[in-house]
Amino acid sequence: MAVHNLSNVPVRKYKRETSEVSGCLKYMIFGFNVLFWLLGLGILTIGVWAWSEKDIFNNLGRVANVALDPAFVLICIGSVTFIIGFTGCVGALRENTCLLAAYAIFLSILLLLEMTAGILGFVFKDWIKSQATAGFQTFIIHYREDPDQQNLIDWIQEDWLQCCGIEGPKDWDRNNYFNCSSRDIGSREACGVPFSCCKRKSNEVIKNKQCGYDVRKPGFNFDVSKIIYEKGCIQSVEEWIERNMISLTTCAIFILFAQILGICFAQNLRADIFAQKAKWH
Repeated sequence: MAVHNLSNVPVRKYKRETSEVSGCLKYMIFGFNVLFWLLGLGILTIGVWAWSEKDIFNNLGRVANVALDPAFVLICIGSVTFIIGFTGCVGALRENTCLLAAYAIFLSILLLLEMTAGILGFVFKDWIKSQATAGFQTFIIHYREDPDQQNLIDWIQEDWLQCCGIEGPKDWDRNNYFNCSSRDIGSREACGVPFSCCKRKSNEVIKNKQCGYDVRKPGFNFDVSKIIYEKGCIQSVEEWIERNMISLTTCAIFILFAQILGICFAQNLRADIFAQKAKWH
């Protein structure tokens, strides 16, 4: 029986084909966008919950002020963030060129809108100021009607800007509860301002919700300047922007750079996927 010497038989070595897709790039896009996906889902959930709590679906008469509704704004922001995060996350993970293309397009549109808004905001500063004034007036008028708007304006006046009204406390005369003539119909808040206009006291543990009563009443016996903020919120926000101009500019540049980077990464990953497909075909 013949015995074959296997040591002399040539062994054919197969070289494993390596993927053309960069794993680092793929999972970088995936990891970054899964956070945005979850963030968008959270914001969207909060917005829908706040919207449904006000039962606005059954009260279409309130849709007139929908653009100023904080719940509606949260729904819009959450939806956009969710969609962009979803396309980037799933597109990278599944190496789906269509989703990656949609991701790059969404980021490009968002980038274009942001740059356009920035340029228009700089050119039409007076128009932006007038629109902000009109929006703030709407907030004041509907202060007691919408809890979301009430919480927002309280946060603006008390925590963010330390201001009161649009140009000053007198602007609260636009609200039916704080109008001086409302005393005739039994409103205890007549000729007053919301508690968020009051200056904080260093030793204050529990917020005095009645601190703004009667401060605009003729013949008020105390120094109003020591009780409430007298500066309007429009002036305060202008001063805040001037104080934080460098930080705001740096933040805007960082956001724009991150979006441009995301577009480039998505396009590079698509090119890698197409190159891999072309190689196998």
